[in-house]
Order: sequence, then C-alpha cells, then structure tokens
Amino acid sequence: MKITVHDTTKPRLDKYLCAELPDLTRARIQTLLKSGNILVNGATAKPKNAALSGDIITIHIPEPISQHAQPEDIPLEVLHEDDHLIVINKNSGIVVHPAAGNHTGTLVNALLHHCKGKLAPEGGAERPGIVHRLDKDTSGCIIIAKTDITHKALVAQFAERSTKKQYLTVVQGSPNKSQDRIFTHIGRHPVNRMKMAVVNPGSGKSAITDYHVLGTLHHNDTSLILCDLHTGRTHQIRVHMLHIGTPILADPIYANANKQKCHPGRLMLHAYKLSITHPITQERLHFSAPIPPEYQPWLETTGANL
Repeated sequence: MKITVHDTTKPRLDKYLCAELPDLTRARIQTLLKSGNILVNGATAKPKNAALSGDIITIHIPEPISQHAQPEDIPLEVLHEDDHLIVINKNSGIVVHPAAGNHTGTLVNALLHHCKGKLAPEGGAERPGIVHRLDKDTSGCIIIAKTDITHKALVAQFAERSTKKQYLTVVQGSPNKSQDRIFTHIGRHPVNRMKMAVVNPGSGKSAITDYHVLGTLHHNDTSLILCDLHTGRTHQIRVHMLHIGTPILADPIYANANKQKCHPGRLMLHAYKLSITHPITQERLHFSAPIPPEYQPWLETTGANL
C-alpha cells in the first residue's frame, strides 16, 4: 500500500504510521521498518525518520512465513530432560526453528514430537520453548524450556550472562597469542546484510569471547581452539575468529574455501559445554555434548586434554 504524507508537523515516521494504520501495532510497524518493508520515496526508512509533507510511503506487509510448527518424528540426542526443560546435542545441518525456506525438519519439529507438544508457548508459535539458538551448521548443546516459568527464567539467565558457554572450533592458521580476550562491537555488515561484522563502538552490540589455543597442526596450518562465550551475538565466534585472522574451517559465510587446506565437510564449530542454574530446583547444572568425530585428527595430534 502507499500513503502520501499531508501532515506538516514532521512527526516521527513510526508514530505517524501508527496514527494512519490503526490496525497495526507500533511494535509491528517498527518490525516492518527494521526488515526494510517500509520505504519513503523509494528508500529504506528508519523509525526515527520524520514524516515530511509530500513524502510517499510504501508499506509491504509480508504473508506469514508459516503456521504453527508441527510435530515430526526426527531422532534426537537428549543430554538431559526433566519436567521443566530439555537439553539436546544438536547435529550440524539442522535448523533450530521453522523460518522462510525451512518450514519442516527443524529441531522444534522434532521436539514437539518428542515432548508431545509440551514446550513453553512463551517462545512463540514457531519457536516454542526456544531460549537461545545455534546456527544451522553449528552442533552441540542447546537448552529448551517446557514451561513458561522456565522459559522466562532461562532467558533472564542468558541476558544476565550467568550461564557459561564453551565452544570448540578449528580455524585456519594460528592466533598471534595462545590465549586472549576479544572485545569488540558486532553489528550487521554494512554491505552484505546476510553477514555480521566488527563495527565501531557506538554501533552494534558489545561482544566478548575468551579463547585458548589447544594445539596447532603445522602440516595444514590449522588450530584447535576452546572459546568461552560471554555474550551471545549472532555469529559471534565466527566473526571474532575472522577478526583475528583465523577464520573457522568450512565456514560458508566468513571463510574462503579456496584458501583453506583442510576440508572437513562441516562448519567446525561445536557448542561443547553449557552451564545453567535450574529455574525450579536452583541446582547448578553442567552439560557436555560429545565431541564430533570430525575433531578427532586435532584431538589426537595435539593431545588436547578435554
């Protein structure tokens, strides 16, 4: 739809649209703005832009991606389960929840079958129970809430950084330091919107990763690294490893496969360990996901003690 602005008071664009489109909430309008579905004079608009008299506003409201996720009988490797939560060792290659292009075959579809639909509605129709996420090609520990009380408590723990997350990765090359803390800001890549990037302070969000090099294979110039994640930004470890000049092996977004000597057949990033406080019992729980077989050459050669 298109709207021509006749208001001369120069209101904020999102507030103007709320008044003009009473069927849409302000949150919905801001979502449409952030996703690029609202244009002003043919250019992508921002919520804080002023609506100027004579502007032509084009609004595109996408069709819903899909309906409620449906149960599917997909095998799961369960690391822990009780009446309140479940912890899964996610395989590389499986998407966490339905989205455009992946309406079925996701972890949520499998969980709805395994848990007989008992997942926290708080996560949303397509993300029931989802507290945090792993990229499609990342394997390892992921925790899912079965009740809304558990969901809210776990989301708070991740937000407050009281959880502990450790990842194993294999990178091309070796960092200059055997161990260090990477502290940057991460935001959307200024050119390729499918990527994240290190951005200047004041934009993006702060991201902190501690890393420890467990060993290096000199014949193919690759290193096994243990990362402690203190924040949970999108693609954080992948961006940070690229930032220090050691992209993760087989990373389809941040690495150049032609420049890597080793091709393991999967993104070499594994959510190895996860610690949380149980929302109901208050017990501190520690989970470990078995290290995938693709890591064995580095474990055997470096003698890493994990």
